[in-house]
Amino acid sequence: MNLIGLAPDEMIQADIRTLIHPQLSADHLQRVVIVEGHGCTLTGADGTTYLDGSGGLWLAQIGHGRRDMAEVAAAQMQRLEYSTCFWDFTHDRAVELADRLLSIAPANMSAVHFTSGGSEGNDAAIKAARLYHHRRGDHDRTWILSRRGAYHGLTYGGGTATGIGSLLEGQGPHLPHVSHLTAPHSYRRDLFAGQDPTEFCIRELEDRIQQLGPHNIAAMIGEPIMGVAGLITPPPDYWRRVREVLTRHDILLIADEVVTGFGRTGEWFAAPDLCMQPDIIVTAKGITSGYLPMGAVLFSKPIADVLRSGVNGFPVGFTYFGHPVACAVALKNIEILEQENLLDAARDTGQLLHNLAAPLADLSIVGEIRQAGMTLALELVTDPVSRTPFPDAGVAVGRRLRDEFGVLVRVSAGSSLVLSPPFVLTENEATRLIDSIGSLLRQITRSQPTV
Repeated sequence: MNLIGLAPDEMIQADIRTLIHPQLSADHLQRVVIVEGHGCTLTGADGTTYLDGSGGLWLAQIGHGRRDMAEVAAAQMQRLEYSTCFWDFTHDRAVELADRLLSIAPANMSAVHFTSGGSEGNDAAIKAARLYHHRRGDHDRTWILSRRGAYHGLTYGGGTATGIGSLLEGQGPHLPHVSHLTAPHSYRRDLFAGQDPTEFCIRELEDRIQQLGPHNIAAMIGEPIMGVAGLITPPPDYWRRVREVLTRHDILLIADEVVTGFGRTGEWFAAPDLCMQPDIIVTAKGITSGYLPMGAVLFSKPIADVLRSGVNGFPVGFTYFGHPVACAVALKNIEILEQENLLDAARDTGQLLHNLAAPLADLSIVGEIRQAGMTLALELVTDPVSRTPFPDAGVAVGRRLRDEFGVLVRVSAGSSLVLSPPFVLTENEATRLIDSIGSLLRQITRSQPTV
């Protein structure tokens, strides 16, 4: 069916008839058909424009619709559109990108394994952690530690590590030997039985290790800052102390930097500033700013050396591993981030967003405001004393911001509004984002006296 020239309503009907969307019920018949994007603005098929405050799914670092990115992709397609990297084959773009990634990664990273995205990357990282111990003779080290509320994709391994039960219902049995711990969500003080959040989490980690047996655990996987959970920023000493415990028991640490990597927190990677010191780093999203599907898993030298050993080396790979066009686009994306000082922009504009949003903390519906680089979250509550999550925030706030104000934000964990806009966001656009959110939250507060 040729969809060119269809009216917006016809396009919507075609979508309803032909597509199964992630996380969308058949009862929901509304669609927002996006046909164009430039900078921080998206345009719908009906001509409506939207200010993209969510950066797609946390990934539009350099903004939408850049001609220079399209030109790089077209040039690479004309020269070499595809070549495998399985076995002893390689190509120049894969080698160049691997070297470039290691030049901006934490110093202990030594080798790169390409994927098509974050979910594949987390699966590869889990397999790598288990294989690393197996080849060293620790055949019982198969357990993976994760955290409740974590998001590590929805493939088999990463999906099991994801700590959101509603996303896994009816799909079991899941990957065996995965155990979930409490997330360091300091605002949710009810999680910690009156204890300091870090102390509680470290004690729980130590207890879980003893319960499972230190000799049975391969790795812990964690987002430096938990994105889908609502931009949960850990206490300052959390990752340092987690790392100390894991090192003492020879347990690897996998940093899922799919959201935080490539400048989202104002640095190339979030792990160093949080004293995380991971053995494996999983990346995707911002590696190409969404211009093509791409991901990369980075390994420290001890891990890489073991993975390269054996008859089959690392027996994990994907058809589009190191896709030449995706590699060329990623290289150009990193060049733009660097040459246009967009990491500085992420820090500065992120701070601006926080400053603009700070007065909203006085509203009874706003429980906490969290910010890390070019991300901002407002956790919504029914009242600031009980801290009860505001019900149906996605319906009450997220869609109203889109439909009434033309502003796109993400609703995470049911009650947190999360902003992760492109780094090219202007001061006027930042002001519009926060003014729109503030206007709607004030409307809701006035209409619900008990809130």
